[in-house]
Parts: sequence; structure tokens; C-alpha cells
Amino acid sequence: MSVKRLVILGAGPGGYVAALRAAQLGAKVTVIEETEVGGTCLNRGCIPTKALIASAEAIDKINRAEEYGIEIKGEVSFNLSKIIERKNKVVAIQVKGIRSLFKSWGIELLEGRGKIKDVNKIDVALKDGSSRTAEGDNIIIATGSRPARLPIFPFDGKDVITSDEALNITGIPKSILIVGAGVIGCEFAFILRELGAEVTIVEMLPHAVATEDEEISEILERELKKRRIKLILNAKIEKVVRNNEGSITATLNDGKEIKVEKVLVSIGRALNTEDIGLKKLGIEKGNKGEIEVNNRMETNVKGIYAIGDVIGGIMLAHVASTEGIVAAENIMGHNRTIDYNIVPAGIFTMPEIGSVGLREQQAREKGIDIKIGRFQFRGLGKAHAMGEIAGMAKIIADAKTDKVLGIHIIGAHAADLVHEGAVAMKLGATAADIGATIHAHPTLSEAIMEASEALHNRAIHMPKV
Repeated sequence: MSVKRLVILGAGPGGYVAALRAAQLGAKVTVIEETEVGGTCLNRGCIPTKALIASAEAIDKINRAEEYGIEIKGEVSFNLSKIIERKNKVVAIQVKGIRSLFKSWGIELLEGRGKIKDVNKIDVALKDGSSRTAEGDNIIIATGSRPARLPIFPFDGKDVITSDEALNITGIPKSILIVGAGVIGCEFAFILRELGAEVTIVEMLPHAVATEDEEISEILERELKKRRIKLILNAKIEKVVRNNEGSITATLNDGKEIKVEKVLVSIGRALNTEDIGLKKLGIEKGNKGEIEVNNRMETNVKGIYAIGDVIGGIMLAHVASTEGIVAAENIMGHNRTIDYNIVPAGIFTMPEIGSVGLREQQAREKGIDIKIGRFQFRGLGKAHAMGEIAGMAKIIADAKTDKVLGIHIIGAHAADLVHEGAVAMKLGATAADIGATIHAHPTLSEAIMEASEALHNRAIHMPKV
């Protein structure tokens, strides 16, 4: 039996994971990457932002040192260049790790821009100026996405920027306007505020992180206010102009003007589907330009698969990785599909958000009869010991079967804690099952147990109503 040859276009969290899984299953794999392995997530997203957030959280802890009985004499300051240097080092270590894994599994990496020539070939313009054609029995498209841009914003990479440029700022502006209160906008709001900037966020929707459960969004909005981050909701920016002295003025749809030093635009992602050969092959795309696939990650063209942001689904790194594994396994003769109903997500604000499953509003829109349990972090001994009492755990269950439909958490380590809910949902557990499971004390995970018990009106650490 001949060895299966696979060519993957893109080495982000979808592409590189697909490559490793296929190699594990015996495929000869070639990966084409224009920038660097790890894609947006590792180089311009998940990992670098978390490194910056770690620095911001350290500053926050130092500023609150007196609460912990620690006296710091003298002025506390930070070195932005060293913060950025640390972030870059963290990224470099992870990049090196992926390259090492490729070498370990015999995966060929072609560094350059690829364009699909036919169902078995991709032409590659290599970085050194030469060209190469990569051939395989199958192709996986994993070209990802980039920050979306609108003509209204005069992007220059210095004063009007996207998240890509924000990761390498050389100075903290006195004031900054963040356009969009989604995940990226809110994460950067907390980072930049902790580093000393006056931050204003403008969001056209009625809530910050509007894709989350409304109660969770409301608590985050309260935390933004506590840190003196100004949030303007239900508003749209209609005009952005540069002033003679170098400042920028943004005009809202109600006529209000906001004058700042810098503008960070975080209004979503644009798909990297241009000029990669899709039209010539007749690969079908949806209304938003996304590549259409089935639940096996197959496009309409036999032998070609697509994964990650380019298919326009849930744009999360771990979703892309799972899609990569599904595609790789199907190419290698397995039969695997993907279920998007249980996808945990983390938002690394201060405090964090973790969510999985249906939001309350979604469940009600579906006409499901539900029960809800809630428990505040301030009721946890561990939260008080940590000095992190802001937050809540919320569990949504089917009122008839008690099956867990969703768990939503805001508070310290929420993005880690939420996986208890993901496993419960995967196994079809009930809220009673979670409540009856012994949880270690003192831990933050007790909030999930207590919320599950609260759903049945028997939470131990809640007053009688």
C-alpha cells in the first residue's frame, strides 16, 4: 500500500495540528506557511495577548499589594520594552516547539505563499525567491483570517491600528479609543488600562462581549466601570479624522465626539480566501466568502478539505485544531465528524470569562423550559483568600431532564473552570450529578457545585430566600 501524501496550506492551529495528526497516522505531510508556524493564534493572537495580560495582572497585584499585607517602598513602574520582549520570548518558544514537532514527525515545511493549481498540486512562491510545486493525494486549506478593516478608519499601523500592531506598541498612549467591545477589544481594554492609558470603548451592540450570556456581560460591564474604562454601547462611529496636532477625533452617530491619541479597531475578522486558487477549482463559498464544508470538513471538490477560520464557523483556535484532526483522520481512512454544540470558550479579561453550551437567552429563544442556578464568587473561601471575589458561576439545565445545557462563569480562572461543564455536557450529566460530585475545598470550582445545587434550591452557602 502506497503512503498517503497530504499538502496543507497554512500552519496555524488548524493546519499544524492536522499535519501532526496525519503524520501520526502514517501520512507524508507537506505544510506551506507564508509567515510563521502557529498562525494568528500563536504569533498575533491567543498567546501574545495572554503574555501581555499576565504582565497586566502582575501590575494589578503589585498595586494591590497592601491588601495582602505586603509593603512596597518606592515607586512601582514597568518597562514596556521588557514586557514586549517577554511576550516575544513566549511566542518564540512555542514556535520553536511546533517546528521541533514537525521535525520529529518528518513533516516538510515550505516557507512561502501557496496557490492551489489543481486538486493535487499547490504552487509555492518561496521566501528565498525560488518556486516549488507541492504535490499530494489530498489538500487541506487552513489559511485563517486577519483583522477586518473598514474604509472609514485611516489605518496607518501607528495611530490607527489593529490588534496586530497593538501587540508591538512602543509607548502607552495617554488616551485610546477601542472600536468594538468583543473579545479582542475588551482584552486590550484591560491590558492598556492597567498600563496607564485612558480607555474608551465604543460598541454598536447593547452589551460588551455580546455573544456571551447577558448576565455575564453585565458583570463584565460593571468591572470595566470599576477600572474606569468608559464603555459606550448602542453607538456607531461615523467619521474619523486626524487633527493638526496629531490627535484623532471620532464622531459617533449621535454627534458626540471623542478625541484621543490612538484608535484600536477590533471589529471582527476577514477570511484569507483571496488569491489561493479557489475560483479556478470551483470550490463553493458562502455569502460571507467562507469556504463551504460538510461535517467531515470536505469541500464540494473531492479530495480538498478546509478547516479553521476560512470556513466561517466558530473562530477559535481549539475549534480549528479539532477540525484539523477531523479532516486528517478522514483523509487517512477514518470516519469522523464534528459536533459544535459543546465548544468551551475563554475570554481573558480581568476577571476572566469561561462559557460552554447555551446562553440563557438562546435557550429561551429555542422554547426550552429551563432552570438556572447561580453562585457568587464572594461566597467562596478560596476567592476571599485570593482577593478575587468578583464573579459568578451560572448553570442552565433542562427543567424536565435536569441535563446540563450550559455553564457560564466570570471570575478568576473562569477559562480553566469551564471545562468541568464541557465534560459534564459531553457525558450527558445532570445538574444534580455535578452537585453530588465531591469538590475539593477550598477551590474556585466549588462555585460550579454550589450553582448546581442552587438550581435545586439546596446550595449550602446561600442564605434562605
